[in-house]
Amino acid sequence: MRETTLESQITSSLTSKTMENSHTPTVVSPAGTRTPPLATNKRNHLTGQITNGAERAGSEPVDPTALSKALKEMGDTGGVRERTPGASPSRKRQRVYGDRFIPNREGQDLQASFSLLHDDGSPATPSKAKKRTPHGELHFQKTEEANRTFSTLLRSELFDNTIPQPTPPTLSPDLTSTHSTTINDPSRSRTPPTNVSSSSLPPASLTPSTPHKNLFTYMSPRHHTNISGHPTPSRTPQSRHGPNLNARSDLYSLSPVRFDSQRLLLSPRKAPRAVSKVPFKVLDAPDLADDFYLNLVDWGNSGLLGVGLGSCVYMWNSSSGRVTKLCDLQDDIVTSVSWIQRGTHVAIGTNKGLVQIWDAEKQRRLRTMTGHTARVGALAWNDHILTSGSRDRLIYHRDVRQADQYLRKLVGHKQEVCGLRWNTEDGQLASGGNDNKLMVWDKLSETPLYKFSEHTAAVKAIAWSPHQRHLLASGGGTADRRIKFWSTSTGSCVQELDTGSQVCNLAWSKNSNEIVSTHGYSQNQIVVWKYPSMTQVASLTGHTYRVLYLAMSPDGQTVVTGAGDETLRFWKCFGKRERDGVGGDGAGTRMERWGEIR
Repeated sequence: MRETTLESQITSSLTSKTMENSHTPTVVSPAGTRTPPLATNKRNHLTGQITNGAERAGSEPVDPTALSKALKEMGDTGGVRERTPGASPSRKRQRVYGDRFIPNREGQDLQASFSLLHDDGSPATPSKAKKRTPHGELHFQKTEEANRTFSTLLRSELFDNTIPQPTPPTLSPDLTSTHSTTINDPSRSRTPPTNVSSSSLPPASLTPSTPHKNLFTYMSPRHHTNISGHPTPSRTPQSRHGPNLNARSDLYSLSPVRFDSQRLLLSPRKAPRAVSKVPFKVLDAPDLADDFYLNLVDWGNSGLLGVGLGSCVYMWNSSSGRVTKLCDLQDDIVTSVSWIQRGTHVAIGTNKGLVQIWDAEKQRRLRTMTGHTARVGALAWNDHILTSGSRDRLIYHRDVRQADQYLRKLVGHKQEVCGLRWNTEDGQLASGGNDNKLMVWDKLSETPLYKFSEHTAAVKAIAWSPHQRHLLASGGGTADRRIKFWSTSTGSCVQELDTGSQVCNLAWSKNSNEIVSTHGYSQNQIVVWKYPSMTQVASLTGHTYRVLYLAMSPDGQTVVTGAGDETLRFWKCFGKRERDGVGGDGAGTRMERWGEIR
């Protein structure tokens, strides 16, 4: 009876212990110990022993020697399992986290934790990026520039010349994970380090190190021994006349920022140029064609703005604000308008391929020149040489002083010529066509000097820089959307920019090293760029159709844009040139008296 009671107690104890151990999670044993059998096998093995013991309780007595041996083995096996830390005798089930990252205290990998964090510093699901309007783009750029300046100054103050750099993205994931595990894994801290080749370690400059200077200037400086053997502070100059009395010395500074940084922050900054987002003048222009290949707006040096509307050409006087009708072709349509550099003569291209020259002051036609068999969509002046480009793919050089219809006939483009610009200083002509080609012709040569084929759409926007010799800018159409800058001295592309929309026109500022471009779908914007950084100074919107026409005032302060929405808008984009004082601020008030072009 006593043996039966003892056997029942032992059996109950083993059963409770087995059930307790069944909830224990599997723990990997450290290196150097025997690997215990799998948990499933252990439970089955123990259950089998307990079951057999229970069955033997009613049939035959238990052998005390075998029972002691079994208890010893159970103690040895259970000792390994109980290494898992736990304060409560009843073990809690280990918490399982979902896909959301929650850092824990043990075995935290800082590198992995940082990689899992959201860009905004929170583990939440990333939200959709907020769209910035064109009006807030300039403010956003200013904010970004201020943040970069502050970050650079802060790093310079804290770390001097030893500024830690972030880990470059070129490092392999294996190297990054290995390096971070070696540092952060607590289980590896008791393992002797292995020999790692120097090639597998990241560069020393990539790891932030302790700065070799005091973080704050009021701390005691390090002492060094001078030639005489006396310790001298490293920041105090050696002087026979006593201590350092320089008020600007870091020894007497009450600010944690060095004097050089204070001077940088307190220095006067050039205020950013403010460009009005609203046109100061809008003119109605009925029948202004929505045709990419035409050039219907030009502003002459005499202050007259010429606009082709249907079969008529109108002139708007910027001084008086009056509108005058120059001509009516009746049986023809105006396809291009261009003023001579000096004087009041204006050239008009027609849909029938004719080129007419008019005296705007006397409102009289001087002559009509033939040669083209299709519409003349591009005109360009170089003193007394008038160059015309047509849909018939030909370019003609005409001397308006001679009776001949043309001097030279240039054959090079395979489709319609839609852009022509003369560089009057160097005598070079740039032509763009619907064949996606940009060509540069030297003087009156019939063979192109350069033939550029990098654009993937029609090249209408062409402009020569007035600030740098041999610098040409060109813009591509809808399929290209790029502004490219060419050096005609070397024949190479020096810079390019993807604008994201059709480039319709380009014009350089006369007073600053900036360039303005007009665009089509989808924003129909006018953008002022700073060259050569090509940062946006301003982005102007207002047209509801693509901005196909662009002209600049003689003083270089105002640009006028035209679009298929039949409006002309005047924008004050640039300041006046200080050396000559050209232009005035009263032009806008004088322009307000007239609201229609006809």
